[in-house]
Amino acid sequence: MLITGGAGFIGSALARRLVEADYDVAVMDILHPQVHAEGATIDLPSSVRLFTGDVTHAADCDAALRLFKPSQIVHLAAETGTAQSLSEATRHGSVNVVGTTQVLDALSRCGHVPDQLVLASSRAVYGEGAWQSGDDVFYPLPRSHAQLVAGQWDPQGPNGAAAEPLASSAVRTEPRPTNIYAATKLAQEHILAAWTSAHDTKLSVLRLQNVYGPGQSLTNSYTGIVALFARLAREKNALEVYEDGRIMRDFVFIDDVVEGLFAAIESPAAPSRYVDIGSGVPTTIHELAQQLAAICGAPEPVVVGKFRDGDVRAARCDIDLATNELGWRPKWSLEEGMRALLDWIATS
Repeated sequence: MLITGGAGFIGSALARRLVEADYDVAVMDILHPQVHAEGATIDLPSSVRLFTGDVTHAADCDAALRLFKPSQIVHLAAETGTAQSLSEATRHGSVNVVGTTQVLDALSRCGHVPDQLVLASSRAVYGEGAWQSGDDVFYPLPRSHAQLVAGQWDPQGPNGAAAEPLASSAVRTEPRPTNIYAATKLAQEHILAAWTSAHDTKLSVLRLQNVYGPGQSLTNSYTGIVALFARLAREKNALEVYEDGRIMRDFVFIDDVVEGLFAAIESPAAPSRYVDIGSGVPTTIHELAQQLAAICGAPEPVVVGKFRDGDVRAARCDIDLATNELGWRPKWSLEEGMRALLDWIATS
């Protein structure tokens, strides 16, 4: 088993789970300082072989595959900053798109076709997803900078009618990326689908919602809102909530994500599948902030009206397909997950 980006938050947790299940695991990771702070310990089991290399460099990919011919590859190596991708588009395109093609070309050069490729994709590929106004289901355009400046937070239905977001599902929701990061993740899906089809091998694409939990970087400003809020709330800071506080997300705990990936590995696709991995429970950012503030005894969160260009208003998913395809369901509630994260931060 080879995990690209396997020394990161999700990868290291997955590596531990695979080792517990007696898999032979290797990891390829560049150990980027944005994720791995200077002097930080690499939290991998001693049996895991770590190849320090860059997926965008052909020589590094070739070197890893000369030493290890994996039965499956879990592709986690990626740049993940939504806002950052607007100003560092080349970096995101290079790592997420070229990095994926470099891994595939290296497989071709060494003449190896894994039994399955597993991609950690993102809920971001849906963009705003599908919304409903009355009987009409529609796909809103990305919110423009001018709309956000004017505080026009919610997409509107036909003729300006009020609308509600629908849960995304890989079988019925069209991917329509609204930012550069999301576009590169969808490109990964298309690239891997083409390659695996041509080589008669399997592909599992797991579109992850907002993942959080112990092991998440506390120094990376793009690590995710739960870790950021948890750290600030522990320091008794008033949490700043963007827009009107009603941004909606689906927060899924790291252990549940690992079990989803593990289920896909244990039961390879036939020949390909796309599933959504989340809690299935929508939470507004204001609700998240209030819960963390209450747990930590921090001041009441403040709705500040700020915004991020390229961000979507609402994101949540339907997990029925993951249950049917993988036999998987999330086990962690948001409160349980937040408390576990806070306990981990206290000892880090």
